[in-house]
Amino acid sequence: MKLVSYLREDDTQLALLVNGFLFDMDNLNPNLPVTITMFLNYWEDSYPIAHSVNRLLEEGTNRFRAIRLEEAELIAPVSAPTSFRDAYSFRDHAAIGGKIRNAPLPAEFDQFPVFYFSNHNTITGPGNIVCMPDHLKKLDFELEVAIVICKPGKNIKAEEADNYIGGFMIINDFSARQLQREEMKLNLGPSKGKDFATAIGPWLVTPDELEPFKVAPKENHIGNAYNLKMKCSVNGVQVSEGNLADMTWTFAEIIERCSYGVQLYPGDIIGSGTVGTGCFLELNTTGKLNDPHYEEQWLKEGDEIELEVEALGKLKNKIVKAESDFSILDLKKM
Repeated sequence: MKLVSYLREDDTQLALLVNGFLFDMDNLNPNLPVTITMFLNYWEDSYPIAHSVNRLLEEGTNRFRAIRLEEAELIAPVSAPTSFRDAYSFRDHAAIGGKIRNAPLPAEFDQFPVFYFSNHNTITGPGNIVCMPDHLKKLDFELEVAIVICKPGKNIKAEEADNYIGGFMIINDFSARQLQREEMKLNLGPSKGKDFATAIGPWLVTPDELEPFKVAPKENHIGNAYNLKMKCSVNGVQVSEGNLADMTWTFAEIIERCSYGVQLYPGDIIGSGTVGTGCFLELNTTGKLNDPHYEEQWLKEGDEIELEVEALGKLKNKIVKAESDFSILDLKKM
């Protein structure tokens, strides 16, 4: 199934996306929740009903009222997540990070998956990304896939963790690299370099739709892996390409780590981390290593970014400059 959140008369509405049409949950069955938050919290009851109705719609049942996808104002498919963690699971991306720091990839990368918390209150969907002046100083995209948790759990074993995944979606973890670079020198963060905007969407795809793409995980790893092509274009020009199957650590293993001694809740979002070549920081680093005259590229006002992941859709955003000229970089004490 593809679960879509959109605005209907200024209220959040949950719908099924089938053959280019949105079918509101409350029109399909009175027992189905009208928001993704309620759907996730009552997953065991709601999912079977919605899945059965979705199958009927795919078979051509047309007795339900619907609107065309292009007529709807889409918002983040999980519009009010309970938390947001982002992992570091792609070896190629992690190795470039070592080159930036002039250090080898730490051995711990192969010992356990690591993640950080970011601001779940600035999760957004397709559309404009409003940036303060300091965000536009070396602004970057990050090409990732995210999952959402669909039932509570604590100390979840990796062997069971895929059962806690409600769906998959594209995620763009926007990064203000100038802010990030300075604060990370203090070995704390990322914080202001990350917490202003993270885009997810365009919809949530349930695991059953990804069965045809399932592949074996990396050797000595546990959990589902998926052969999904990933790419990013800026202003219509492709700049990045990767594959979700390149994750060293599976989402199941990341969930095991996240839930150790901690309760996970329906609505928690967990990102995969950036795929190899999946950001300008990495592309610029590689470019300068190969050519000292390489000209760095960063996102700027007016840029349109499109992330595409096979079976998950296309997430489109545009960079917009805020009206304010306030700068926290200017507040640095010398």
